[in-house]
Amino acid sequence: MSENFDFSHLNPEEFHVLREAGTERAWSGEYNKHDSDGIYNCRGCRQPLFSSDTKFDSGSGWPSFDQALKDAVIEKEDSSYGMTRVEVQCSRCKSHLGHVFPDGPRNTTGQRYCMNSLSLKFEDQAKNISK
Repeated sequence: MSENFDFSHLNPEEFHVLREAGTERAWSGEYNKHDSDGIYNCRGCRQPLFSSDTKFDSGSGWPSFDQALKDAVIEKEDSSYGMTRVEVQCSRCKSHLGHVFPDGPRNTTGQRYCMNSLSLKFEDQAKNISK
């Protein structure tokens, strides 16, 4: 069953990343150095994607995680720009989030989910506890 999603809440930069598979400039994203406890949701549909427990500083200039939440993302081969990579999309609304690479922390999954801050919306854990 396919759902229709309203992306009118996205600004032009967010729309370009999420719906046109764009990429924000390295080091420009609000979540690159972000270190609060909580959940990173899809900016398009608000589905939970990544826990702050899996976030690490990869030095790449984009927020990086070593794993996604269960069934939160789908991975697809991406052959754009003359290279082969693995694109990561939200499993609910199919928005482009970034790419995954096999050069993450060896002491965990070995994966580096390199995400665009513009594709994410952080939800602070303290807000969830107070509900």
